[in-house]
Amino acid sequence: MTFYDFEAERLDGTLESMSTYKGKTIIVVNTASKCGLTPQYEGLEKLYETYKDQGLVILGFPCNQFGNQEPGTAEEIQEFCQLNYGVSFPMFAKIDVNGKNTHPIFKYLKSELGGLLGSKIQWNFTKFVVDKQGKPIKRFAPISTPESMEDYIKEIL
Repeated sequence: MTFYDFEAERLDGTLESMSTYKGKTIIVVNTASKCGLTPQYEGLEKLYETYKDQGLVILGFPCNQFGNQEPGTAEEIQEFCQLNYGVSFPMFAKIDVNGKNTHPIFKYLKSELGGLLGSKIQWNFTKFVVDKQGKPIKRFAPISTPESMEDYIKEIL
């Protein structure tokens, strides 16, 4: 099984296969609009703009499981991301990343790359890197900024 075996719903309601991103280096991140870490959207967008032509894609998955910091509708999330941070990377429908309703993509990523709290995601903006073959290869903590990931990303592109 690889990352490409999964699918997820985009913010606009369309279903997308992760195989769309075959051959790309992928950063999967659970996001929130009302979090102290929300400004990471800016760094993520900068990483995406800088390296998308070299094969980087960032996939944002809004999640409301941490302090109700993503209460909005799909339309509100989309508008917030574009107006405040100019987000142009793919954004998906709101999901759960922990508990019984964990989205299959995050079940898979957590089983492949456990964190400090085992496989549980501790907060918004946990970042997973998936290589060009669809294998999860690195997990970054919520407090790891996109800027701090840049050298690693450049290395694997």
